[in-house]
Amino acid sequence: MAKDKKFVEDITPMGEDFAQWYTDVVKKAELMRYSSVKGCMMILPAGYAIWENIQKNLDAMFKKTGVENVYMPMFIPESLLDKEKDHVEGFAPECAWVTQGGLEKLEERLVVRPTSETLFCDLYSNIVQSYRDLPKVYNQWCSVVRWEKTTRPFLRSSEFLWQEGHTAHATAEEAQERTIQMLNVYYEFCKDYLAIPLIKGQKTDKEKFAGAEATYTIEALMHDGKALQSGTSHNFGDGFAKAFGIQFTDKDNKLSYVHQTSWGLSTRTIGAIIMVHGDDSGLVLPPRIAPVQVMVIPVAQHKEGVLEKAAEITDMLAKAGLAVKMDDSDKSPGWKFSEQEIRGIPVRIEIGPKDIEAGKAVVVRRDTREKIEVALDELAARVPEILETMQNDMYERAKKHLEEHTYSAKDYDEFKDIIENKPGFVKAMWCGDLDCELKIKEDTTATSRCIPFEQEQISDKCVCCGKPAKSMVYWGKAY
Repeated sequence: MAKDKKFVEDITPMGEDFAQWYTDVVKKAELMRYSSVKGCMMILPAGYAIWENIQKNLDAMFKKTGVENVYMPMFIPESLLDKEKDHVEGFAPECAWVTQGGLEKLEERLVVRPTSETLFCDLYSNIVQSYRDLPKVYNQWCSVVRWEKTTRPFLRSSEFLWQEGHTAHATAEEAQERTIQMLNVYYEFCKDYLAIPLIKGQKTDKEKFAGAEATYTIEALMHDGKALQSGTSHNFGDGFAKAFGIQFTDKDNKLSYVHQTSWGLSTRTIGAIIMVHGDDSGLVLPPRIAPVQVMVIPVAQHKEGVLEKAAEITDMLAKAGLAVKMDDSDKSPGWKFSEQEIRGIPVRIEIGPKDIEAGKAVVVRRDTREKIEVALDELAARVPEILETMQNDMYERAKKHLEEHTYSAKDYDEFKDIIENKPGFVKAMWCGDLDCELKIKEDTTATSRCIPFEQEQISDKCVCCGKPAKSMVYWGKAY
């Protein structure tokens, strides 16, 4: 039992040190290991399996909207990157450059893609000639490199996995419609699969993507009250098209520039899952995204018939469509329970000699640790119901946390007091002036998270300067 207890004791309580708790969970749940390259991580099977489920389900949602997958090169010539001035300036501090190939110095530097707008623009300039070629609705699943100074597993690393969609349209209206459509796909995905509630809206000009006309975002609130930008969708207008000469003959036989969008979601969503749902015993995975939904744990497995019954239950649940495994290792039951908890497996089923004799098993929920006795012949029907209830309950708890940690401020003193003493989102009015946005960040380290689509009139004055307000903004400290 001492060993069983030690397994959990290695996790720092989140109330004591949230950052260390997060690192402990990531490592103890064996989601990743640090690599020999600073800022890069090796994603282990348990972590990559979560990403595979994210990819599988999100990709299916993409394709329902007409998205097609492609793959673009890892390297971008410097001359191609330089075609869009704002874009290259925005990414310059984070670029990793290749200057030598083999033994030869390259005539032109190559950047390891920090993002692929320029590559898609190059492609579209060659394959779009007529309105009949539009729209182009492409996406790629890949890794990108951004040379980050401060890194944290999944949340911010020098190389990370993501998807990046890039589309080209005949009209500004079509591009805007696609921009919002993809933001809503992200919103529904996080809600339905990750059990994460969000706020969504438009980024301020200061916070928008380099080269975009407008950036839209989904923002999640972590357990410690910090925000996490969890997905973005950008409307590029025709700025990139003009820089790259992406023209087409429209229906009136006139040359026009395409209107473009870009949208992305990355492995930082794994960090969001950890920080929204995790507890002091480790990871808590929403059932719909969990690689293993059920762990069958035989108790007193050395006794006759126990392993056989556990295997029978495992097979029955697999046939019912669940992702199920059986832990028949020679570890103690307590150790197995601890492992199941730290890895966030939604449900465990305990089955021992007394259970078999009584014709039942004990089903334990990871989120509440509720123990539910279920007749053996009812497991195939009851376990999916329990998982679905758990999924919904996890969302409702996270939504309650978001609501309870969202505040309103009418004046600057109230705003600063909330930021300092009540971690979470703060709704406050803004005049639209960059100077006020910069002052708020300098005074409080809080940033504008988004201008929500659903506006509220907290007051008629800017929370910072007192001038007439233009919009209500969500503010907060963020990862």
